[in-house]
Amino acid sequence: MRQYLPLLIARLAFFLFVTSLPADVSAAYQLATFKDKFSIDQIIPGADRLGPEEGDPPAATAYQGDKIIGYVFLNSTMVNATGYSGKPIHVVVGMNTKGVITGAKMVKHSEPIVLVGIPVSKINTFIDKYTGLDIIGMHKGEKDRHEVDIVSGATVTVMIIDDTIIRSAIKVARSRSIGGLKPEITTGPREIVSIKDAPMELQGWQSLLGDGSVRRLTLSVGEINAAFESAGKPEAAAKSESENPKDEFIDLYAASAAIPSVARSLLGKQEYKNLQKKLKPGESAILLGGNGLYSFKGSGYVRGGIFDRFQLIQGDINVRFRDRGHKRLGGFNADGSTKLKDVDLFITPADSGFDPAKPWRIQLLVARAIGPIKKEFITFDLGYIPPEKYLTRKTIDAAPKAGSADIGSNKSSISASSADPLWKRIWLKKIPQISVLLTALGVLTIIFFFQDWLVQRPILTDRIRLGFLTFTAVWIGFYQQAQLSVVNVLTFAGSLINGFSWDFFLMEPLLFILWGSVAASLLFWGRGVYCGWLCPFGALQELLNRLAKTFRIPQIKVPWGLHERVWPVKYIIFLGLFGMSLYSFEMAEHLAEVEPFKTSIVLTFLRTWPYVLYAVILLFIGLFIERFFCRYLCPLGGALGIPGRLRMNEWLRRHKECGSPCHRCAKECMVQAIHPNGQINPNECLQCLHCQTLYYDTHRCPPMIQKRLRRERRQALSAKPKEPAKETVNVS
Repeated sequence: MRQYLPLLIARLAFFLFVTSLPADVSAAYQLATFKDKFSIDQIIPGADRLGPEEGDPPAATAYQGDKIIGYVFLNSTMVNATGYSGKPIHVVVGMNTKGVITGAKMVKHSEPIVLVGIPVSKINTFIDKYTGLDIIGMHKGEKDRHEVDIVSGATVTVMIIDDTIIRSAIKVARSRSIGGLKPEITTGPREIVSIKDAPMELQGWQSLLGDGSVRRLTLSVGEINAAFESAGKPEAAAKSESENPKDEFIDLYAASAAIPSVARSLLGKQEYKNLQKKLKPGESAILLGGNGLYSFKGSGYVRGGIFDRFQLIQGDINVRFRDRGHKRLGGFNADGSTKLKDVDLFITPADSGFDPAKPWRIQLLVARAIGPIKKEFITFDLGYIPPEKYLTRKTIDAAPKAGSADIGSNKSSISASSADPLWKRIWLKKIPQISVLLTALGVLTIIFFFQDWLVQRPILTDRIRLGFLTFTAVWIGFYQQAQLSVVNVLTFAGSLINGFSWDFFLMEPLLFILWGSVAASLLFWGRGVYCGWLCPFGALQELLNRLAKTFRIPQIKVPWGLHERVWPVKYIIFLGLFGMSLYSFEMAEHLAEVEPFKTSIVLTFLRTWPYVLYAVILLFIGLFIERFFCRYLCPLGGALGIPGRLRMNEWLRRHKECGSPCHRCAKECMVQAIHPNGQINPNECLQCLHCQTLYYDTHRCPPMIQKRLRRERRQALSAKPKEPAKETVNVS
C-alpha cells in the first residue's frame, strides 16, 4: 500500500483544489443569481431600484422613487424553459403596471446551436423585439398575438424563449391583478374534473372520430398558400409544395392516450399494456397521426432530439417533446382506421403540469424556405376536448394540498388524496422491474461468494457469464435503459457540496439500486463487479467481441509498454470532468459525451450522425481490441477504479509461480489487468473470473499441470502390484 501513497495524496490535493472553484451544480436559480448580468434601466426604463424577489410566482417590484412602475422576473422560475440542451434558457423580463413588456435579456443558456453556431447577437436582437408587447391585450384577444421572427437554425430555441416570456408574464400579471386579470381561485368550492376509471369499451375508427375521441385537422396546399398571403408573406405563399392547390398538405389526427377506452382502441391490447408499464406517476401520453406532403414530425428530432414542428398547449403551459419520450407505431389498431404515414406516441413529462382531463391543443408550425438560409413560419391549431362521457366531475370545498394533483384515475396519474412522496409512488409502480433487478443482483452475489466452486467448472462459468452479459445488455440496457454514467457521479458530488437530498436520487429506482450495488461491491471486489458484469455498454462490447472471435476476426494484443501508459487516460478524463463540473456543470455534461452510453444504450443510436459515428467507431475497435473503451477511455470506470484498492478482501487466488516463470493468466486476461510480474491490478480488473478458471485448470495452468502429474505418478506407484520374492535354489 505504501507505494500508492503518493498517488492517493495527489488525488486528495486535486480534490481540494477543484472544490475551491466556483460551484454551479444544482443550485436553484433566482433573479438575484443574475443580478450582475443586467441593469435595472435596461429591463424597466425609469426604475431606480428593485424590491426583493417575492410572491407566487416570484417577481421583484420596480420602483421610481416610491412609486411602483412595474415588475422584473426570471422566466425559468415559473415556467418550463428547457431548451435543446436539456437545461433552461434563462431570460430576465420587465413588465410595467399596464401589462406591457418594457425589456428582456437572456442571462444564461446552454443551447449548443448558440454556443457553436448561431451568433448570440441574433438571439439578443430577437428578444429585444418584445419591448412594447402588450401582454394583457394579446391574452384577452383584444390584440393579435405577435409574429415570432424565427431565427433560422435556432427554431426551437427562439420558440421556447417566445413561449416562456409570454407565459411567465401572464402568470405575473394574473398574480398581481394587472390589466383586469385575476389570480386563479385556490380556496372555496371548486370543481375537480378527472378521467373515469371505467371498463375499456373498444370502439371503431368512425365511432372515435364521431364522438370527438379522435380530432382531425385537414389542410390543403391552397389553404397554406392563402394563410401565408394573409399573414403578409407572399414569398412563402409562392413556394408551394405542389402545383395543385387541392393536394393534401397535411391530414393530422390527435387523441388522448390517458383515456383508457380510447388508448386501448387505438393501441391494441399489448401496446396499451406496454404503455401502462412505461408511464411513471404524473406522466400521461397523447397519440398523433398524419398523412400528406408535410410531416408533423419532420426530421429535426433526429439531429437534435426535440420535435420542433409541433407543441402541446394547455392554458398557460406548453409541452415540447423529445425523442426519449417518443415511440413510433405501425398504425392505429381501431377497426376501419385510416392508414397513415406517421403514427406516434408521445409521453408528457410528470413536471409539465399537463392535465389530460382538461382541453388542450396541438400547435402545428408550418415552415417554408424562401432562400438558402431563410424561412417563413405560420401556425395552425388542432384542439382536443376530452369527451364528457369519459369524465367525472366533483366539487370540493377546500384547495388541494400543495404538490398534489387530480388529473384522472389512469395508472400514471397522481391522486389528489395521495400523501406519499413522488419517489415512493414511482417505486411502487416499478415493483416488477425492481424485483427482476434484485434477483439478478442476488444471483451475481452468489456467483462471487461461491466463485471457488464455480470456477472449477469452466464450461458452466462461461455459460453463466454469457447469459448474464446478454441479460445486462438487453434487459438492463436497451429495455430498462438503466445505464450508469459518470454524470451520476458528478451530480452526486455536486449535491454533497451544494446541499444533499435523497429525493432526487430516489426518482430512478433501478439506477438507485445499481448504485447501491456498486457501493457494496466496491468494498468487497472493486470496480469489476459493475464494469465487468452490470454495465450494458461493457456487456455489448464483450458480446460483439465474442462474435468477432467466432468469425475469426484477428485480435490485436496491445504491447505492455504502450498499455500501461494509455490505461491512465480514463482517470485523467474523469478528474478533468470532475473539476469542470465544479466550475460549470453544463459544460461538464457536454464533455461527458465522451461516454457513448447515451447514444448507444439510452437512445439506441437514434441521434445525430457524429454521436452515432463515434459510438460505432468505439464498438468497431472493440472487435479487434477487447473492451477497448473500458480499458482506456471510460471516465465512469476511472471514477470507480479510484477507490478500488480500498476493498476489504483479496478474492482472486494466485500461485507462487504466477509471473515467474508462468505468464499464462497475464497473456489471456481480456483487459491486460495482470502485470508481467503476476500481480493483478484491482483498478483495471473486470472480475471476469477467467484467471480463476485457469487457476484450477489441471490441463492449462502450468503449476496445476505439475501438481496433477505428481499426483498421477503417486497414484500410479501406489497402484503398481508388488513383484513376488524370487525363490532360491539350493544346489548343494
